[in-house]
Amino acid sequence: MGSSDPPGWRRPRSYHHGNLKEVLLEAARKLIEQYGPAGFSLTEAARLAGVSPAAPYRHFRDRDALLAEVAKGGFERFAARLDMAWNNGVPTPLSAFDNLGRAYLAFAREEPASYAVMFEAGGAPRAEADTLPSAERSFDVLQRAAAALCRSLPEGERPPLKLMSLHIWAISHGVATLFAQGDLQARKVPISPEEILESAMLIYLKGLGILPDAKTARSGS
Repeated sequence: MGSSDPPGWRRPRSYHHGNLKEVLLEAARKLIEQYGPAGFSLTEAARLAGVSPAAPYRHFRDRDALLAEVAKGGFERFAARLDMAWNNGVPTPLSAFDNLGRAYLAFAREEPASYAVMFEAGGAPRAEADTLPSAERSFDVLQRAAAALCRSLPEGERPPLKLMSLHIWAISHGVATLFAQGDLQARKVPISPEEILESAMLIYLKGLGILPDAKTARSGS
């Protein structure tokens, strides 16, 4: 292993033609974790993977194409994870929604490189057409959750589902991003990202009327 290799990386002794692409993607994710999406070259990914500088071009025309594949794979795993957490709103939409938020934060924490590239402004614009379907599957889970939560409201009082889903995504992304580098944890903030997200969503859902506020709950008892 080279002295500049990312921590925890074990360069493969050899590779087979069939797994070269995956080895390069893993090398890219390790470099992104250390240097950020813009901080490495295709040549560096090849070096870390233990292959020749020309080898990556068998699968990727350039660095942007490699980043696009990282984003695409990230969105595919992200969508699958959110869908599993939502579980069609079982056992209840509210409990499933809580699981959805926790899964969102867990993905951002456990796959920081993929998450960074997925939402990096200006990342690999030429490959957006390939990445977009995977991103839309993630957003579709949020829209299904929003629809289930709104069923308790009179039809005329339901917010636009797409707008509500964007609000949920923005709040979740904000919390995930704040904790991405551990900065808030380093300052010993006495509340976890899961607790921050949960309290923010409770306030949001109460504002929409999906959850009763404390005064309404007391008056109805």
